[in-house]
Amino acid sequence: MIAAALDVRTLTRSFGSFKAVDEVSFQVRPGEICGFIGPNGAGKTTTMRICATLDLPDEGDVLLAGRSILEHPRAARHRLGFMPDSYGAYEHTTVREYLDFFARSYGLGAERERTIAQLVDFTSLGDLLEKATSALSKGMKQRLCLAKTMLSDPDVLILDEPAAGLDPRARIELRELVKALAEMNKAILISSHILSELGEMCDSVVIIEEGRVRAHGTVSGITDDLRTSEMHVFARALCGAETLEKALLEQPGVGSARVERDGVVFAFEGDEHQLAHLVVELVRRELRVIEITPEGIDLEDVFLSLTEGRVQ
Repeated sequence: MIAAALDVRTLTRSFGSFKAVDEVSFQVRPGEICGFIGPNGAGKTTTMRICATLDLPDEGDVLLAGRSILEHPRAARHRLGFMPDSYGAYEHTTVREYLDFFARSYGLGAERERTIAQLVDFTSLGDLLEKATSALSKGMKQRLCLAKTMLSDPDVLILDEPAAGLDPRARIELRELVKALAEMNKAILISSHILSELGEMCDSVVIIEEGRVRAHGTVSGITDDLRTSEMHVFARALCGAETLEKALLEQPGVGSARVERDGVVFAFEGDEHQLAHLVVELVRRELRVIEITPEGIDLEDVFLSLTEGRVQ
């Protein structure tokens, strides 16, 4: 098995009597996109700040490629990139000046201009190099922050709500950038409240509430754990929704059915093979079925099932 690039081990962090993070543990491997999900106040940002060496835990540790960030924080900062949910854009600087400033801060020497050029190309900022950062759109500012985060070529990226406030096109473009970074073998921990997008891009998820991990695993593994023997299926036929509903209620394995949109949603006790037999029977009865779609479980279903929306 591939060793973890980011290994979070029983992190605990309290602020007075408030325990923001309570024995949180999970791993992210190279090339993996891990979604970090939880209600507001669940402990996501505190956990991310500890991983980024911006805060210290009361207990626990974080390992980057097997090395403690508590014992080697300076080395850790060159191996990880942290993109906060808000950042200072230095309004009186241009895009070029902004990236050059941070490149110098990272100690990049002769390779500084080449590195900046590569990241500008990657984030499609080439036409904006002489533009003031204050004049950039929200989406372009996020691209600029991502480029800055990548200056040290980190192995691990921690992205805190990078899609917040972006329009649909900017969110799609950001998602494609994140996928491209994973293809470069970067380990990515990303938080977002847009669960549908995390479901499309993430390999695994960590669900946290009240400072504790409620679930951690692959997206398919967690959704499979929530499945029951009963599936919900959407069906549509040219005979009409009411006729189809009546026919379905006469079939074995159908527990309930209701007309919805221009078809019928029904609960079915059985597996896909038994569902196939049901379809054969509907066709035999000449109901002219044109759609049968089992309704899957997504991240929103998982989140609502495993959390109660509480903070401590």
